[in-house]
Amino acid sequence: MTVSWSGYRRARRRSRQAWALLAITGVFLVAGIIWFFTAGQFLAVEPQISGPSAAPVLNPAWMKPVEPPRAVPSGSAAAALESLPVKGRAPKNDYDRSAFGQAWFDADRNGCDTRNDILRRDLNDVVFSKGSRCKVASGTFHEPYTGARLTFTRGADSSKAVQIDHVVALGDAWQKGAGQLTLQERQSLANDPINLIAADGPANQEKSASDAASWLPGNKALRCHYVARQISVKAAYRLWVTQAEKDAMDRVLDTCPSQQTIIAR
Repeated sequence: MTVSWSGYRRARRRSRQAWALLAITGVFLVAGIIWFFTAGQFLAVEPQISGPSAAPVLNPAWMKPVEPPRAVPSGSAAAALESLPVKGRAPKNDYDRSAFGQAWFDADRNGCDTRNDILRRDLNDVVFSKGSRCKVASGTFHEPYTGARLTFTRGADSSKAVQIDHVVALGDAWQKGAGQLTLQERQSLANDPINLIAADGPANQEKSASDAASWLPGNKALRCHYVARQISVKAAYRLWVTQAEKDAMDRVLDTCPSQQTIIAR
């Protein structure tokens, strides 16, 4: 059988094209395998959690605001962040919880301790202990940090399931200026409703004394409010932020440029 020269050239061209296609496919396949074993398999997929986008601040029917050293600046949270000093952390080796006064002090002098004030403020369907107008025995709420619906029941073991979180952790505050405050000012910081949120116990333990650079709520809908609340507390109590903390706050506020500071009203 005779093969024409033009037919031979067409066959050679198709062969070269096929080999080129196979080579390109091979390059992409090898690149994909390298990416997977060096980075791709380790990429964390952050769960999408649905929950509240804000948390209560003050119920003026029975709560009174705590007076901080200075008023929370009104307006943009981003602008308030720019007003905060940026410094490194001070040593924590001399931190002691007692530096912030009596735990759950009745700072607003409404006759009820701060822990019960916050439980009453944040929970729904509140039931008080028999014979008390302050002591919260049970309640339910849409927890802001995890988005879960939780039930609080007072008890030796059950109470820890719902804890009161200091939005600006006291250990963090100590390293960023609280050591320069008076005892009364630190006591106000520890009991100020703006700085307190009823939260899931395990989430609160996970946060510990972290700032925004190392911990944010799993519920993304709350993050703008949460960061604005930290900024508001730090501005009111003359605290500073680290550069890493400021950068983390900026990233959150970039997603909500209209976010305002949080003021007790």
